[in-house]
Amino acid sequence: MTAAGVWLARRALLLVLTMLAVSFLVHLALEANVAGVAVKVLGQFSTPDQRAAWLHEHGYDDPFVVRYLRWLGHFVRGDWGRSTYYQEDIVTLIRPRLAASAILAGAALVVMVPLSLALGIAAGARAGSGIDRAVSVLAIVTTSIPDFAAAAFLTAIFVLGLGWLPGVSTMAGGFDARELVLPVLVLVLGSTGYLARMTRASMIEVMAQPYIRTALLKGASPLRIIFRHALRNALLTPVTVIMLQIPWILSGVIVVEVFFAYRGFGTLLYQAALNSDVYLVEAAAMVSVVAVVASQILADLAYVALDPRLRHGGAR
Repeated sequence: MTAAGVWLARRALLLVLTMLAVSFLVHLALEANVAGVAVKVLGQFSTPDQRAAWLHEHGYDDPFVVRYLRWLGHFVRGDWGRSTYYQEDIVTLIRPRLAASAILAGAALVVMVPLSLALGIAAGARAGSGIDRAVSVLAIVTTSIPDFAAAAFLTAIFVLGLGWLPGVSTMAGGFDARELVLPVLVLVLGSTGYLARMTRASMIEVMAQPYIRTALLKGASPLRIIFRHALRNALLTPVTVIMLQIPWILSGVIVVEVFFAYRGFGTLLYQAALNSDVYLVEAAAMVSVVAVVASQILADLAYVALDPRLRHGGAR
């Protein structure tokens, strides 16, 4: 196996172990108190005899580790149980909500990634210039505003003030691109500045390398130096940061979806937590963990593709 393959195998094993550890903690937090589980499922007006019978029927007399392994096996097989609040199969319930959130997050990434890379490259290629200072100020301002504050601010301008956009994103009349504008804009504002600053820092570091100075002395044009020599190495850090934005977007989506009444995965998780829907919270948490682990694996694959040291056995 090549050095890159060994490194990827180790990373994958570490991520899988992390996922198992998180799943264990999630199950421990939600189902260690079996009496509480019975109350949440059957309701507070159920009798002690009803709760005891339900716990026995569903295997809660078994040790916790046995129950955890059984639950994990069911999750892997796609048997995620039934929502006690929505009274619906959880897999059927989550699937369209995940698709709706994927549309929202995907639209945010499509806007955020090229915009932030362009700003970061422009600032890093001309460090200390007016463009650099403007990008730095913009990045600091946008990253310092919480999602809920940005949502309220943009709503006040574009909904209440100008009346250009709808204030909710319920999609009650079917898909409407106008209803996506404000949620996407909030997510983009929260991430673009940070990614632009990381791209800028990486670009400045690469532009200071000896091979870049050699290219300059040989008379290569600035655009040729940036796109042919500097950009590949400068993208190493931003690519990792972009993949790290996926977990951030998952958390940010909850705030944005609830604020704009968007019927996505974040709103579903929020409603499940409010209504003590144990099985739905467990399934949603595990889906989030799987998404985070998958994004990290994609980041590792991209890093191997961009970093020749990993492909050819160099040190990391």
